[in-house]
Amino acid sequence: MAFWNPWNGCKRVSEGCRYCFIHEGAKKRQRQADTVIKAAGFDAPIKKRNGSYVIGAGSTIFTCFKSDFLIEEADEWRDECWDMIRERSDCQFVFLTKRIERLEACLPADWGSGYENVTIGVSVENQQIADKRLPILQSLPIRHKNIICQPLLAPIDLSNYLADIELVMAGGEYHKQGRPMDYQWVLAIRKQCVERQVPFEFRQCSTHFIKDGVTYQLTYRQLFSQAKKAAINWSPQ
Repeated sequence: MAFWNPWNGCKRVSEGCRYCFIHEGAKKRQRQADTVIKAAGFDAPIKKRNGSYVIGAGSTIFTCFKSDFLIEEADEWRDECWDMIRERSDCQFVFLTKRIERLEACLPADWGSGYENVTIGVSVENQQIADKRLPILQSLPIRHKNIICQPLLAPIDLSNYLADIELVMAGGEYHKQGRPMDYQWVLAIRKQCVERQVPFEFRQCSTHFIKDGVTYQLTYRQLFSQAKKAAINWSPQ
């Protein structure tokens, strides 16, 4: 596993962005989060040491987690990224986006039905956003598609959007003022995935977590551990 952030900085596009860790981290460091800049590690996938790639063959490379791979301000640099992704066909690149409507205009000329080594996940936080973004995800030529329900701010019915999806993840908001997430919303999404034979992962609780009608305030350290204790991750046998 490796991380590659070719550029840093992002801009809010929907309610799921309110407490985004990119903006919260920039605030703590007194930086402008909505200024998109090319990163020092721009060429990380093709960087070599002693004649070999620094990122080893077979790695899963989580891409652009300090921004959005499809953000407009990075249009001038993205073709170089596609070149590196194409060169590193021995690695799997994973990126998440809230701008899936831009993908078609941002694809390389040889994309065809999709690169085998690229997984694209679309983030949705409520039904309105799911109904806006997921039909676009369904319509596009992508070999590997994920849905990320995080931060989960309301119940979501994914039943109409699970064809060809390889993974659904759900998780709560990570912030002291984070909005509540009800465990029943998570279980409902899990049920939809089980019915459609789609792998499901409960990634993390929310800082304000509702279970059986009781609201709990969790520490940051508890968000992952409590989700793990729930033991509800599922995949087809």
